[in-house]
Amino acid sequence: MKRKSKSYRTGVMLLTAALTLGSALPGFAAESGGSTSSAGSAAVLSLGSAPAIGQVRVTDSASFELRNLMMLPEPGNRTVTFTVTVHNDGDSELLFIDYWVRMRTKSGQQISVRLLPQDKEKNRIAAKSSEDISFYATVNEKTALTDLVFDFIRWDFSQPNFESKLGEVAVPETYNLVTPADASHTIDLAGNPVKSSIKKVLLSRNEKNYTPTVVLTLENTGTRSSALPAYQYLLRTSEGYMYPLDAKGVKDLVINPKVTKDIELTGSVPISVSTEGWQLVIVQNAADLKLNLPVAFYALPAVTKTEGADTGKEYSFTNEEGTYTAQLKTVQRLPWEDEDLLTAGITLTNKGPESLPIPNLAGYFMLEDKVKVEAKLVKTDKVIGLAPNASASFQFVGKIPYTYEFGTVKLVLQEKEGADTGTDSSGSDSGSSSDSSGETSDLLEFTHRSEMMNIPYNNIGESYKSTAVGRSMNYKVRSITTYPGETSDILTAQFEVTNTEKRFTDIAKLVAQFKTSDGTVFPAAVSEVKTKVGPGNPALLTLSTTVPKGSPSVGMHVIIGDAVTGEKLAEGEEESKPEAYVNAAAFWLPAENFTVQDNVKNISLPPYELTLNNVRTTMDQTGIQFKFDYDLLKKEPAVVNMEGRKIVIEVADEAGKFKFSREYDGKDFEGTAAKEGDSGVQSDEGRLTVGSHKNQEIKAADPDAIYSISFIKHYKLNVYDSYQGQKKLIASKQIQWFTTME
Repeated sequence: MKRKSKSYRTGVMLLTAALTLGSALPGFAAESGGSTSSAGSAAVLSLGSAPAIGQVRVTDSASFELRNLMMLPEPGNRTVTFTVTVHNDGDSELLFIDYWVRMRTKSGQQISVRLLPQDKEKNRIAAKSSEDISFYATVNEKTALTDLVFDFIRWDFSQPNFESKLGEVAVPETYNLVTPADASHTIDLAGNPVKSSIKKVLLSRNEKNYTPTVVLTLENTGTRSSALPAYQYLLRTSEGYMYPLDAKGVKDLVINPKVTKDIELTGSVPISVSTEGWQLVIVQNAADLKLNLPVAFYALPAVTKTEGADTGKEYSFTNEEGTYTAQLKTVQRLPWEDEDLLTAGITLTNKGPESLPIPNLAGYFMLEDKVKVEAKLVKTDKVIGLAPNASASFQFVGKIPYTYEFGTVKLVLQEKEGADTGTDSSGSDSGSSSDSSGETSDLLEFTHRSEMMNIPYNNIGESYKSTAVGRSMNYKVRSITTYPGETSDILTAQFEVTNTEKRFTDIAKLVAQFKTSDGTVFPAAVSEVKTKVGPGNPALLTLSTTVPKGSPSVGMHVIIGDAVTGEKLAEGEEESKPEAYVNAAAFWLPAENFTVQDNVKNISLPPYELTLNNVRTTMDQTGIQFKFDYDLLKKEPAVVNMEGRKIVIEVADEAGKFKFSREYDGKDFEGTAAKEGDSGVQSDEGRLTVGSHKNQEIKAADPDAIYSISFIKHYKLNVYDSYQGQKKLIASKQIQWFTTME
């Protein structure tokens, strides 16, 4: 009890000093990240269990152990995390508020550390117990873990700097946080140990990218069930490049005691990158801190040969028309409403000297050689026959429960006997391929494995090229935007789609879905472009979905595919709901730009740019008038559908006296514009159109407003990007009332 009273007196003395001397005392509250009031709302963050580095005794019966030191090797500033395990072997509680840990480099540079939100209230360590307290810090990209030294101090009012150094722990040169390829690493999930290791790595490739599949094994060695957090998984190359990986089957994954689970992680790495020295990095996003925190690092073992997969292999079959060469190109498992789609893409090639008709194909899937899944044939190319050395692509589509797991899958390719080809002279599907009448004969069997059923992933900034005959297009994600709402947010991704055909063509109808790092799928609406796009020209599509309020877009990707109706790809003015989709590709999403522009010049609204000038306000007995001139420019020749998109211009008095606004519909942007050289044309009331315009006006009817004229000083001119009624502030400028801003 005596020691306890002394600790309390020390805390009171330090608090008194802090109130008296202000910033002269190194405040532990400031260094720990601020108030503890929000700690209860923070998500629990797991930092794994990296090796212990050293220990410092702070009393005769208590010591601090430094362990779990990690650094996320990102470009620019890097995040360092570490844990201090407080061992209290005494007979009374120990107050951690009496102590602190400082971090510095061996050259003497001090680095500020902060407590993780979940540990801000861990001040009392009970007698005969231990407590883990975790910290984070930011260092520059030149700082290595082996450069760091940790000083453990006690707050001491008798010292000039109010602290006494108890000891230090320097990170040894031999310290390595990467788990070897043949070893395991224990992750602490909310106090429950889960042993993790890399089971194997599979690798396939195309002309542009490697597609790695990393199988991560998790074994719950604790006594309680553990829910897997929404981790992010990254593949790190020996050059330091980081590529995101998608985790299959992790949504709501709970691992019971003594149970082992395998998680398949898939992504895309350019073939220009060396495959030597790859690592798996696991991180957890701390939304409250706006940081990614490292959890574990693993050296990846040698790549396992992808035996048992028939993709890329050519097989021939012959019918009464001639000999065809068939090749299995892709097998994909895709999310679809409350089911999954099983799709297989094959290519038929005519390697003979004469043209061949398209055979009347059919087929089905066989899972584990036991479960038959009916498949529908989808003709994806606009062809009516096979000229010598020509090819045509087809897709088979089946549906399975999204919870069903299997190891191997066979596509059995068949031909219907005694029927026509099912293709009319225009190349459209006549529907006979779905006719169940008539006999079928088996042509070929293609074998594939579930762990290799990968969607091609496109890294940030990469383009995906669709080479379907008559539908050749390039796809790329330009940006993402979150429109906050009262109870939910709208998340959008702007896609650039370029027509690489040699004719004007319609943009392919798409199915799109957003997928989070924990496997949650949000179906997306696609703002279709309803006019044909010229050769080499782009169109901008908006993909949108509704997500829970405050959901971070970090670690998300979007999946797109060609929409299927009936037994063909959807096209033209069809309004029927798609029944499936094929030729899927996934795109990792770029970071969102949350910066609010501090002026109203050159506001980016791709493909447009808006500038407000000659901004002025007046007031009379009828109310307030806000007037402005503007330039609305189309900066690129992209076709775009602005349906649901609006610009909101708002005037908000800083003292809260007045606030009024007007919405301008994006559908009007391509309306009647000022002619070249005719900059004095006045816009229609309530519309913004491409060109230079004068005297746009927003009025706020308020006869009593004039009585407040002596009390108002400044207002904020706010510009919002609005989508489907929810808006995001993109530009804001403070302006003095009744002045003109050029």
